[in-house]
Amino acid sequence: MSSQSTSTPAPSVPLPNRQTSTIKQKPPVWPLDEASSLHPTPLPSKCARHSRAGGVCCKELKDDDERTLIDPDVVRDVVIGLSDGLTVPFALTAGLSSLGESRLVVLGGFAELIAGAISMGIGGFLASQAERDHYRYLRHHTAARVVRSCAGEMEREVRDVLGPVGVDDKTCSAVAKCLRDVEVTTDDAGTVGNGRVPDEEEAKLRWSTEVGLTAFLLKFGQGLEDITTRRMYVSAFTIGMGYLVGGLIPLLPYFFIPRASVALMYSCLFTGIVLLVFGAVKARVTGAGAGAKGYVWGAVSTLLVGGLAAGAAFGLVKLLEAHE
Repeated sequence: MSSQSTSTPAPSVPLPNRQTSTIKQKPPVWPLDEASSLHPTPLPSKCARHSRAGGVCCKELKDDDERTLIDPDVVRDVVIGLSDGLTVPFALTAGLSSLGESRLVVLGGFAELIAGAISMGIGGFLASQAERDHYRYLRHHTAARVVRSCAGEMEREVRDVLGPVGVDDKTCSAVAKCLRDVEVTTDDAGTVGNGRVPDEEEAKLRWSTEVGLTAFLLKFGQGLEDITTRRMYVSAFTIGMGYLVGGLIPLLPYFFIPRASVALMYSCLFTGIVLLVFGAVKARVTGAGAGAKGYVWGAVSTLLVGGLAAGAAFGLVKLLEAHE
C-alpha cells in the first residue's frame, strides 16, 4: 500500500509590469525645514520648491544668457592648434609664393603642415605628461606630510585656504579633522585608529586618491588636479588636428590657382575670415561673449592677434629674401 503525499501549491506572485519597472522613479524632495531625529533627511534631498511659486527648485532657475560651455582644457588645446596652424603655414606659403608657382608652395606648405601637426601633437602629449608627473610628485610628498604632521599644523593649512574666503577658525578645524579622518589608513587588523571596523563606503573613500586632506590641499591650496592618461592622448590629438585643420585653410587657394601671387591674395582673405569666425566661436564656447558686442570683440581681437603674428612672420621672410 503506497502513501500519496499532497503539497499545498505556492501562492502566485504577480510579475512586475515591464513598462513601469523600467521607469526610474525620481527621489522625493523634502522642504528645507524638514527635520527628523530618527531618520534625518539627506541635505541633497532638500529643496525650497515647496515654498516657491510654481514649485521650481533653485537649481532649475536659468539666467538670461546661460549656455553649455566646453571643457576649458579642450578649448585651450583647440586655440593653441588653430592659432599656430593659421599663422605658421600662412607665413611659410606667403614667403614661398615669391617663387611664382603654386605647385612648389603646395609641396613645401604641405610638408611643413604634416611635420608641424605631428610636432604639436607630441608637444601637447609631453606637456600633459609633465604636468601629470609634477602632480603625482607633489601628491606623494603632501600625503607624507599629512601623515607626519600634527593636527594643529593641518588645521593651520586648511585655515590658510578657507580663511581668505570667509570661513571661521572653528569651521576650519572641523573641516581639517573630517578630511584627515577620511584619509587615515587602517592598521594590520583592518581597523581604524579607535579600533572601529570601517564600513564598505568608508573603506572605498580611504582607497580613493581624490578625497581627504591631501586632495584638498592640492586642489584648493595649490590649484592642481590629476591628469588622466586619456587626457594626455586627447590633448595630443586636439592640438595636432587643430594645427592640421588650421594650416589647410591658408594652403587651399594654392591647390586651385596656378599663380602663387594671385593665390596669396585669396589665402589672406580666407585666413582673415576664418580668424573672425574662430574668434566669435571661441567667445561663444568660453562664455566670454555677452551679446553681439562680446562676439564682435572676440572676432576682431582674434583677427588682430593672428594677423599681427602672420604679418610679422611674412615680413621677416621678405626681409631675409631682400638681403640675399
